[in-house]
Amino acid sequence: MSLPTRHLGPLEVSAVGLGCMGMSAFYGPRDDAQSVATVHRALELGVTLLDTADMYGPHTNERLVGRAVADRRDQVVLATKFGNVVHEDGTRTIDGSPDYVRRACDASLQRLGVDHIDLYYQHRVDPGTPIEDTVGAMAELVQAGKVRYLGLSEAGADTVRRAAAVHPIAALQSEWSIWSRDIETDVVPTARELGIGVVAYSPLGRGFLTGAITSPADLADDDFRRSNPRFAEEAFEANMAVVREVSRVAEDKGVTPAQLALAWVLARGEDVVPIPGTRSQDRLAENVGAAAVELTEDDLARIEAAAPPEAFTGTRYPAAQMQAIGI
Repeated sequence: MSLPTRHLGPLEVSAVGLGCMGMSAFYGPRDDAQSVATVHRALELGVTLLDTADMYGPHTNERLVGRAVADRRDQVVLATKFGNVVHEDGTRTIDGSPDYVRRACDASLQRLGVDHIDLYYQHRVDPGTPIEDTVGAMAELVQAGKVRYLGLSEAGADTVRRAAAVHPIAALQSEWSIWSRDIETDVVPTARELGIGVVAYSPLGRGFLTGAITSPADLADDDFRRSNPRFAEEAFEANMAVVREVSRVAEDKGVTPAQLALAWVLARGEDVVPIPGTRSQDRLAENVGAAAVELTEDDLARIEAAAPPEAFTGTRYPAAQMQAIGI
């Protein structure tokens, strides 16, 4: 099978990618055999963009993805990230120093078992290191042949502009979905002005927009969403009421709520690529099917009426993590 393709700057990828984080971290127990089979099925369905990061696990997700693509590297646009440093005691810091950039890249190449990374992101902007220094070191990786294209994740508009002045940026990865739209005001217009594609992570609202989660009790004890403000008991009920309204639009359209949510992201522009994550081949097929869903102006108006930007309750991360967004 083949999916439509889109461009992140000069980089051509499938219109729908696969986020691999949840295969190894944050969403409950892992099953590596199931995850590898899902990656293989994604490639069969025409997905080319696989997204991971060194802090997922930490490190275990890169190893998993590397094993999954070892005998089919030429089918994959491989994206990974650096900058979120997970320490032995579980605490995290952000490091964008040039020396760390170089060390992190070499470590990711080794874990992935590849000789180059197709798209290398700074995962979070380091407020203690000028973005010019970080991107300068990333540019050296391109010159060395270790990286093909550069990206930023959750960077603010001014940072994106300063970064692009040092070296072309192919992609900006940020959370973007029906329930997370804060990048629309400044960040997306800046990216478009500079010819930077947008990769939308958590396009299904961390699963909330699928309607499959009906209570916080549905989440595993070690699922990080239990600490997410939007999944807290009072916010959960308010947000579920909005999701029910959106789900009615999906029902009238004859698609699943997940497909409607992904089609909404795809309708934001030809320079937008969602990367829904899943360990399930059934969910994968459902997500890929969203690429064939065409939303009319009436559909989009109904979604907007049901879920305007201010409709959802709670921030998308706890307060400490929100401080690292949009720098």
